[in-house]
Amino acid sequence: MELGNGSRVSELVFLGLAQSPGLSWVLFLFLCFVYVTTLLGNLLIMVTVSCESRLQTPMYFLLRNLSVLDICFSSITAPKVLVDLLSERKTISFRGCLTQMFFFHLLGGADIFSLSVMAFDRYVAISRPLHYVSVMSRGRCAALVAASWAGGFVHSIVQISLLLPLPFCGPNVVDGFYCDVPQVLTLACADTAVLELLMISNNGLVTTVWFVLLLASYAVILTMLRSRAGEGRGKAVSTCTAHITVVTLHFVPCIYVYARPFSALPTDKAVSVTFTVISPLLNPLIYTLRNQEMKAAMRRLRARLGPSVMK
Repeated sequence: MELGNGSRVSELVFLGLAQSPGLSWVLFLFLCFVYVTTLLGNLLIMVTVSCESRLQTPMYFLLRNLSVLDICFSSITAPKVLVDLLSERKTISFRGCLTQMFFFHLLGGADIFSLSVMAFDRYVAISRPLHYVSVMSRGRCAALVAASWAGGFVHSIVQISLLLPLPFCGPNVVDGFYCDVPQVLTLACADTAVLELLMISNNGLVTTVWFVLLLASYAVILTMLRSRAGEGRGKAVSTCTAHITVVTLHFVPCIYVYARPFSALPTDKAVSVTFTVISPLLNPLIYTLRNQEMKAAMRRLRARLGPSVMK
């Protein structure tokens, strides 16, 4: 670590998830399995949606985008965590830390905006079924996806811009396994009380309000479905339930992390593992296990590729 008058630390040291070699190996095998399964599950969704003509609809177009985000989001932290679990010294350069934070918030923000677009898609499908195709056209879906990524980019730039002017002259030990605003902000050699309050308002309060609005929108959708009957109603309810589950899995850990003072708590690491590694795995499981149309499309894809390829 290079320190000097007016200089900043050149690297940060992670405390990591475990200090015991035995526990580190157990966590390595578990998280490696979760990460590989996340990649394969989301890739399967992307391939199925791309290859199946019956899935060329706005909902599955948005679901494919969510799978891309989940793969990228989990890849921001999981590979580094796996390497660190087998390393005695867990370090990252200061620039690498800022880079990780930038992509972490870019993809996390885009993920949240994408879930909002998916809620809007379901609202249009239920409230205006006759105009659904025209309202959620291919071009408009692409524009909404691009806006989600742009929103994540703006959100990430704001976070990094608030951190860059701060002096980081030491200490350089991060009580965690990846770089994020709460952990890094506490390392600044300055009074960060006002900035912490600003970030809690920017991240935590906005995330909480957004979560409540999304739940309210799905409540409205489910209320509209009560007046309908038939097979379409059951399918729509199942789809909305899956969306609500995914939204909850995304937002609750975010609210826990960002909507409170940035002091460390004993449960922080467990919540962070759920947030960064487990949640991207649950998305493909929820959307495939609860979606008969997706499961049927996967069976057709398997039959098309042939038993020898799928073994």
